[in-house]
Amino acid sequence: MTWTFVLVLIVAGLLKVIMTCLPTSVVESMIHRFEVHPTLNEAAVTVTFGGKSLEGEQKKQLIEHFNQALFLEKYYYPPSETSKAPFVIQTTTAKNNITFFLYSYDDHVDVIKKYRKKEVSYSIKSSFLQDYLN
Repeated sequence: MTWTFVLVLIVAGLLKVIMTCLPTSVVESMIHRFEVHPTLNEAAVTVTFGGKSLEGEQKKQLIEHFNQALFLEKYYYPPSETSKAPFVIQTTTAKNNITFFLYSYDDHVDVIKKYRKKEVSYSIKSSFLQDYLN
C-alpha cells in the first residue's frame, strides 16, 4: 500500500512539472485553437462590400487594421443587424471556411463570425475601421 501511494505521488508530481513547463510553441497552439478574434492572412482572404470585391491597397489596409483591432467583448447573442450592408471577409483555414460580417458604429465595430454551423459575435475597437466602414 505504501509503494502504491509513493508511485501515485511520483506520477502526479511528474505530470504537474510537465504541465507547468510546456514549450512556448505548444502553449501558443493551444491558445490559437480557442481564440475568438484570429489574425488573418492577406493571401487567403477575400473582402467584399455590396457584392463588389476589394483588391490591392484597400484590402491590405482593411486586413491589417482588422488584425490590429482591440477585442472589446464577446456577445452571447447576435447583435441586431442594421440596414447598412456589412463588409464581408471570407477566409479558409486548414479545416474551416470562416466568414466575418463587419458592422460599424460610432464607438465600435460589431463582428459576426460564422464557421461550421456556429456563430460567434463580438465587438472590436479600431478607429480606422470605424471611419472606413462608415
